[in-house]
Formats: sequence, C-alpha cells, structure tokens
Amino acid sequence: MSQTLTPPSPAAPAAAGAPAHRGRRTPRGRTWIAALFLLPALILLGALVVYPIVWSVIRSLFGPDGFTHYVGLSNYTGIFTDHQTLVAIKNNAIWVVVAPVAATGLGLIFAVLTERIRWGTAFKLVVFMPMAISMLAAGIIFRLVYDQDPGKGVANAVATGVHDTFFKASAYPGAHPRVAGPGSTLTGPVGGPYTGKSVSPGDGPAALALVGVQPSTLTGATQAAEPSACPSGALCGTVWLDFQPGGGTPGKIDRGEKALAGVRVEAVRDGRVLTTVTASNDGTFTLPAARIGASPIQLRLPATNFTAQYAGVNWLGPTLVTWSIIGAYVWMWTGFAMVLIAAGLAGIPRELLEAARVDGAREWQVFRRITVPLLAPVLGVVLVTLVINVLKIFDLVYVIAPGASQQDANVLALQLYLSSFGGGNDQGTGSALAVLLLALVAPVMFLNIKRFRKEKSR
Repeated sequence: MSQTLTPPSPAAPAAAGAPAHRGRRTPRGRTWIAALFLLPALILLGALVVYPIVWSVIRSLFGPDGFTHYVGLSNYTGIFTDHQTLVAIKNNAIWVVVAPVAATGLGLIFAVLTERIRWGTAFKLVVFMPMAISMLAAGIIFRLVYDQDPGKGVANAVATGVHDTFFKASAYPGAHPRVAGPGSTLTGPVGGPYTGKSVSPGDGPAALALVGVQPSTLTGATQAAEPSACPSGALCGTVWLDFQPGGGTPGKIDRGEKALAGVRVEAVRDGRVLTTVTASNDGTFTLPAARIGASPIQLRLPATNFTAQYAGVNWLGPTLVTWSIIGAYVWMWTGFAMVLIAAGLAGIPRELLEAARVDGAREWQVFRRITVPLLAPVLGVVLVTLVINVLKIFDLVYVIAPGASQQDANVLALQLYLSSFGGGNDQGTGSALAVLLLALVAPVMFLNIKRFRKEKSR
C-alpha cells in the first residue's frame, strides 16, 4: 500500500506556539519618529537662527524710524559710502589675513616643538590656559597691559627698559635758555640744540645760563662756580641754572644758583664738531687748546641734553591699536590651534618620519615636506574656524580700544552695535551690516562643512 507524503506549507509555523512574524515599520513611520525627536531642536533653531536672519533682512529695507519708511537697498549702498563702515571693512580684512595665520602658525610651531621636550604637557597647559578666560576678561587684562604709563602697563615697562638700556634719558628735560634779556647767551629751537655766539680761545669764561629745569632733577646739585684757572689757549666756562628765588642777576652766577653737572658741551666750527666735553659737578668745563685751535668757535649744547624721559609706545593710539588688539587675540587662540594641531600630529605614522631621517632628510625638510602636508587637513580646519571667529570679533575691540581711538580700531560687528544701539539709533543700517556680516561668514562656514563631509567620507 503506497503512501503519498505532502511537504508542509511554506506559510506553516516552524514550531508550535512560535510567535507570529512582526511586520517591519515603514520608512515613513521612521521619518515621523525622527521628526518628533528633532522638533524641539528645530523650534530652537527657528527661534534663535532663522527668525533673526529673516527679521534682519526685512528690517534692513526700512529706515531708522521702523517699518513706516521703506528705503529699499539704500541702507546697503549707504554702508559702502560711510567712512566709519569703510574703516571697519578695512580692519576686518586685516584681521582675516593676519590673526588666523599668526595663531595657526604659532600653534603649529608650539605643537611640533613640545613633542621634543619633557615638560611639553605643562607648556601646552600654559599656552592653552587663556582659552579659559572670557573675551571680556582678556580685554580688561590687555587694556592694562597696553597702558601708556610704564608703571602700570607691562608692555611699556618692557619697552622703556629696553630703550633706556641703549639710550640714556636726559638729566634736564625741558631746560632752555632765556628768551630775551641780559642772560640770553644761547639761541636755538625749542628742545635744542642751543648755540652761543662766536668766542675765541683765551677769552674769559663762557657763561652758558639755562632756565626751566625741574627742581626734582637738582636734588644733590652743588653751587655753580666759575673756572678757577683756564690753561693758555683753552676755553673754559660754566653751565648752570640761572635762577634764584627772590631775585638775582641774569647771566651772572649768584649765590644759591645750582650747577648743571653732566651737560654735554660741543665746540663747533663751520658746522663741524671739533670736540665734546661734559660739565663737572660744579658746572665748569674746559675745551683744550689742542682740540679747538686758535680760531673762533661756537659753543653748542646738543638736544640730547634736554630730551624728555622716554614714555614708551602708544600701543592704543590710532596707528597701533588694531595690531595691539590682534596681539591679544593671538595670545588667546594660539592654545586652541596648538591643541588641535597636536592631536593631528599624534596621528601621523612615525615610520614615515623615521624613514625620511634614515634617507638623510634634515629636520627642516622632514617638517616642510612630510609633517606639514600630512597636517594640511587639520591646518585647514583650524584656519577656517579662526577666520569665522575673527569675522565676528567684537568683545576685544570694544573693551581694549579707548574712546579716542575706537573708530581707528572699528570692525563690522562693533559698527553694527554702534549703529543700532550705541548712539546711532539706526537699526536699518545695523540690520544691513548684520546681513553683510552673514554674507561674509556664510561662504567660509559652508566651506568648513564641505571639508568636514569630505573628511568623513574617506
């Protein structure tokens, strides 16, 4: 008796009691779930990013009195004819060219050098520490660093220290001869040099009287005196402060009048300096006959006797204010560049570097031909990030630049604030500046995003 075996149906369950197959969710269902989770972030982006951009674009088409006066593109044409805005655009261009390159370059140098020292981690910590300081605090710090007074500003304390090492200051700043009268034996422009009349060797003592000396510079000065004896053929004289409280005879050395020790006296003939002497403690000087000859000469007090004390560099003046603020920015952001570059440097295969050294390459060649090309993606990211950052720079400029030179340090973000809220009360122009700033930042931002996607696809 034959028996026919029927195979089980494909739809039959593999085992009794097995759960029924669950259908997968459709892509449309997953899209709705993703949209639900993204909804809070989208609301925040719309409220904090999209809405301000749209409002700024619309507001830039109206005048300063609100939405009652439509001006079209007049605000955009106006910002390119306004002197303050043009200065801001020029300064922004300087910032974009100098600050990111300087910070990235220093970060690269520090990252490479700290790999070769034992205390590299401590050095990186010190360089990166300014990143923990806010822009406002850094601005206050550097406002003090750049103070004009060398007793307060570190930058000018260093500058004056270096300057005074090589160029000594005058002991009698502001001293000058009498303008007219019996004691006016010297003539010359304000600040010197002061030149006397022609005198011949062997004449009586020359009287070089000065006034205008600060009392504080005469502490310890002795009584002025006439030369006791003058060698034959020589020329002698005295340099002193021709002033005595309560009276005195101009051009004559009175009792109580102080000697001006250390003043340099030149013997000049036909515009040529024959010799130079320095007044002694009692103000007297002697020009030897062998140096001056027998012909008449002129006595001259060079301007170096009367130069004012070096007060340092005007870091926050109209000429240097932008460069000084860029220096503060580089101080803050070099640590950021160094850390990112050091992370990229750690990923470079050491075999390539060692192979190049074995082949005879010098350290500079290894750095230029291997290290830098391999770090090019990281350097690009750092550079583009800093470019975006400096295009929006505001805090440092607003805090560091004093009121007298703020317009010389002006940038677009600061001009935006000044036009809208800092006294300009023209939000139409301010909104146009905001749109211009967005138009400048957007291409660099998209370039950075494109670079990130390219790196991710590798």
